[in-house]
Amino acid sequence: MLPIAVDAMGGDRAPSEILAGAHAAAALGIPIVLVGPEGLEGCGDLPLIQASEIIAMHDDAAQGVRRKKDSTLVRAAEAVRDGKASAMISAGNTGATMASALLRMGRIKGVSRPAIATPLPVPGHTPNVLLDAGANAEVQPEWLVQFAQMGSVYSKVRFGVEYPKVGLLSIGEEPGKGDTLRKQAYEMLALARGINFIGNVEGRDTMLKTADVIVTDGFTGNVVLKTLEGGLKMLFGEILKAFASDESYKPHADALLPALMPLYEQMSPDTYGGAVLLGVDGVCIISHGSSSAKAMLNGIKVARDMVEADIVGQLSVAIAANS
Repeated sequence: MLPIAVDAMGGDRAPSEILAGAHAAAALGIPIVLVGPEGLEGCGDLPLIQASEIIAMHDDAAQGVRRKKDSTLVRAAEAVRDGKASAMISAGNTGATMASALLRMGRIKGVSRPAIATPLPVPGHTPNVLLDAGANAEVQPEWLVQFAQMGSVYSKVRFGVEYPKVGLLSIGEEPGKGDTLRKQAYEMLALARGINFIGNVEGRDTMLKTADVIVTDGFTGNVVLKTLEGGLKMLFGEILKAFASDESYKPHADALLPALMPLYEQMSPDTYGGAVLLGVDGVCIISHGSSSAKAMLNGIKVARDMVEADIVGQLSVAIAANS
């Protein structure tokens, strides 16, 4: 397999945590090529694609990609486009990562807009897939149908769900609930081929096995994602705080923690490594801005798995069959 291009300078904890994750992946036999400035410390024996510029978190995504042509994100996307890398991964500016992949790799034929597919943990089950989680703030109803098609392929490829149930995120379960976009999308999804559409789902269903794939616009999807992340972080923090609030609780906390740790691991974003940008003509993994070495390692594993499963080819076939 061609190496996976790792943006060494992307993320709040770059480059140290990113490099640590990359080295851990290389130790498992996953081919890696770093993308970063000349003389980057910590590369070790990993190859380096030199890039003299960085698109910062606060930079405008589109302008950053157009103006900083020698940025790590642009060079990583070009490596995939030019056949020098099999995939790219970054924990940097999400919009710029998406723009780099879109402008350099292009879209799969027939795809109207790429979408960010993010796993949502479901205790005791395979994760749900939420898309779009931030690529398209405003959408058209037919795009949501394509999101459902792509999300179904991704759920099957990554999580082994044979015939994923697709739900449309709305404010009520009934077909008539929601705004004009949701009502139009509902009718289109109900008639679409190759989709196991079960109807509307609500916000409370995002971490239940009501649906395996949940489609929405990128604005709503990103709000849902950040709300869940914040809520879970607060909940686990308060539980640990309660355990430590009285010395007499310590024996009970020590007894409970082994049972709680697997749940914490399942809920942690680091476990899933990042989201996949579906619809571009290459594998692009978008990791959390605060990604640790563990998150980067897991994200690289996802990239490898998507390359080996030929996710781009499977999406191309699905889109062509339903066009």
